[in-house]
Amino acid sequence: MIRFGIAGFGLHAAKRLMPGFALAQNCRVVALSRRDQVKAQEASKKYGIPHLFTSTEDLARCPEVDAVFVATPNVCHLSDVLACASAGKPVLCEKPMAMNAGECRQMIEAVSNAGVSLGVAQVFRFEESTARLRRHVAEGDIGRPVLARAEFSFPAISHVRSWMYSRAIAGGGPIADIGVHCIDALRFVLQDEVVLIGALAHSDEHSGDVEAAASLTLEFRRGTLAAVLVSLRAQYRTPFEIVGDAGVLRADDALNVERPIRIELRRDGKVIREETVSNHLAYARQVDAFAAALEGGEAFPSPGEEGLKNQMCLDAAYRSLATGRVESVEASG
Repeated sequence: MIRFGIAGFGLHAAKRLMPGFALAQNCRVVALSRRDQVKAQEASKKYGIPHLFTSTEDLARCPEVDAVFVATPNVCHLSDVLACASAGKPVLCEKPMAMNAGECRQMIEAVSNAGVSLGVAQVFRFEESTARLRRHVAEGDIGRPVLARAEFSFPAISHVRSWMYSRAIAGGGPIADIGVHCIDALRFVLQDEVVLIGALAHSDEHSGDVEAAASLTLEFRRGTLAAVLVSLRAQYRTPFEIVGDAGVLRADDALNVERPIRIELRRDGKVIREETVSNHLAYARQVDAFAAALEGGEAFPSPGEEGLKNQMCLDAAYRSLATGRVESVEASG
């Protein structure tokens, strides 16, 4: 049984992580940290978490903690991961991994020097829907993937995570927050890497100094072209589609974790196969997989190196917004 401490016990921890840990088989939460001591005490009492701290450093030094889940705002990820590495604790870091690829490399080097594990919480890698889509593509059910599309949007004008609208804290708007999920899901399902990215974005009076909506065009190494659409204004939806030269895979709300997803395999405009799956165990599978890796099981499916690849895509997207040109992912620093 791996004992986790959650650093940055806010909305995400309450809404997603704790329900996931409640369903997990091989790990539990024994500690939390939050800068506001009163709120830390309230969370500790509500969830029955025995150890509470006001800093990641103190949490990481707790002898009762085997691993740390970093769920702090994005700007804190680097310092928090370095603190965990310094304390000799494995760390599972929320996405996006950092503010830029340079920070990701610092994190990877630090955990390597400390001899501890680093994972990135790309939770969609643990969904049943993405697993099925990946299998269909790998088995050639749609032939060669030619086009792909991943969307993620939800209305967030008055979202409790107000720091999402500060570039200095979040690193960007929906490209960084949810676009990274779309990019990672496409990379995972296609088992291919992005080489070029072009980006367009729109801001509004509520979005601070980040974008409110964006459209990305991705070119993959094997030639697949993909569109990623993200927004903090549009209604909630997460459709996913891959169009091959021999068929089409599609699912409405493919990436959601709250309700069943119907996956369709189409040929010649007709549905030839459909299946309904559930992603309700995704957050539990994520932490159980990290725990299993720590105990000598299979390697964690989303190590720091995968987080770096996603961050390089984000960096290229933001460079594209700045230059108005298509940017190379491999040129990301």
